[in-house]
Amino acid sequence: MNPERVMIFDTTLRDGEQCPGASMSLDEKMMIAGVLDRMGVDIVEAGFPASSNGAFEAVHAIASSSRNAIVCALSRAQRGDVERAAEALAPARRKRIHTFISTSPLHMHHKLQMTSDQVHEAIIDSVRLARKLCDDVEWSCEDGTRSDPEFLCRCFEAAIKAGATTVNIADTVGFIMPNEFASLIRMLRERVPGMDKVRFSVHCHDDLGLATANSLAAIGAGARQVECTVNGIGERAGNASLEEIVMALHTRTDFLACRTGIDTRYLTELSRLVSGITGFAVPPNKAIVGSNAFAHEAGIHQHGVLRHRGTYEIMEPTAVGAAGSKLIMGRHSGRHALRAKLEELGYAVGENAIEVAFDKFKQVADLKKEVTDDDLVDLMREIQSDELHSAKDDRIRLDDLTIASSLDGTHRAEVKLTVSGEPRSGRGQDASAVSAIAAAIRNAFDHSVRLELVHFHALSQDAAPQVKATIRLADEEGSAVGQGSDPDPNIACARAYLNALNRRIERSTGSPAGRRRS
Repeated sequence: MNPERVMIFDTTLRDGEQCPGASMSLDEKMMIAGVLDRMGVDIVEAGFPASSNGAFEAVHAIASSSRNAIVCALSRAQRGDVERAAEALAPARRKRIHTFISTSPLHMHHKLQMTSDQVHEAIIDSVRLARKLCDDVEWSCEDGTRSDPEFLCRCFEAAIKAGATTVNIADTVGFIMPNEFASLIRMLRERVPGMDKVRFSVHCHDDLGLATANSLAAIGAGARQVECTVNGIGERAGNASLEEIVMALHTRTDFLACRTGIDTRYLTELSRLVSGITGFAVPPNKAIVGSNAFAHEAGIHQHGVLRHRGTYEIMEPTAVGAAGSKLIMGRHSGRHALRAKLEELGYAVGENAIEVAFDKFKQVADLKKEVTDDDLVDLMREIQSDELHSAKDDRIRLDDLTIASSLDGTHRAEVKLTVSGEPRSGRGQDASAVSAIAAAIRNAFDHSVRLELVHFHALSQDAAPQVKATIRLADEEGSAVGQGSDPDPNIACARAYLNALNRRIERSTGSPAGRRRS
């Protein structure tokens, strides 16, 4: 039996970015969209154009550059939203307008303050308008799994008659159970006229940890499009995980009799790219892309895998762009070993990139007995960040940092920066080293963002651990996440702060411009 095709609809750049602290610059969105396009994702939901000018520009830019994927824009069931989405999608070779409205009694009464008849009419009007502007139209019922089944059938039928080519049910709050969801899918497919003429999609959230399970149950019941995000990021507990769904279908074709068009070898690279941009670390035990996904420590497991990989591994590590073998990296390792290790971790590096990586690797190796996988991932994130911003000639750079602490709990910091090629210095004093560093940077470069989050993580447990600092800065326009690493946690903190500050300036002005102090 030939497996049926399941379309992969990625919403990392729209729903994924709605995760608090996960906002991305245009350049960062373009990088992620490029990998999604190359790996064979069917639909890339690039944003919600009516929500902001920045979202409109991102959708328009991705629509202009996408070569393979359908580029999708979200809109509420309102004329202005639909028209704005169509305008943003204008340059796309393949495009889709995705319009939605809530259908549950709770949402209709408290959120929309609309009657069911008004919602029904809005569905018809918005889908008809979208279809006039675009041949490919998707309609979604927000909070569909808590909607009245009779009204749900009525809404689906209206959307199909109005011209929707894909209809989607959203488990917006991650409420439903897998068996229950499968029954709901079957009911809609059986009772709604015209359902056999459109593609049935599902969009699941992970509030109860069931987003992937619910998505797979829906596929088993006949859904043929799944909406998901890289690493499962998204509102609250997140969305269904793209890599988990893709590899479940890839591994269990015998059970689900379905396939995707995804080149799974990109999964590890994509996961790490999104993690580096958002600042959200991938847990080591994360399925498919976690650093321990193909690691074996127990003696019995190691012995079994050495005899036959299939004893404890249900998929080939290389199938997701990773490898099962472990290379111990240290100061005596050469370029060939570093290249092999980086490829094992999912990074393809050319001759120029390996020279840059090798220099940075040697700096870390001189300070540490062993350079871990996490050290190398962090090193590559730093290089990717440099590449993203290499064209920006007025970035703020850290030249020196001095910290002094007193017995009374006071910390004093002095920083030396380069701002647009101009040397700056500043001093700060506070009850913590982090606050003192932030104050010193503010005195050297005037800015008004506030420090929202600070997190330190030791990347190894040896005598000279490499420390990674993650910092989130915010103001009334939004937030930015920065990361920095160094054996000295204070230097790592200063680097992370400046990394976030540079990103925030770039997003708010369109280019990294520094305000000169009077």
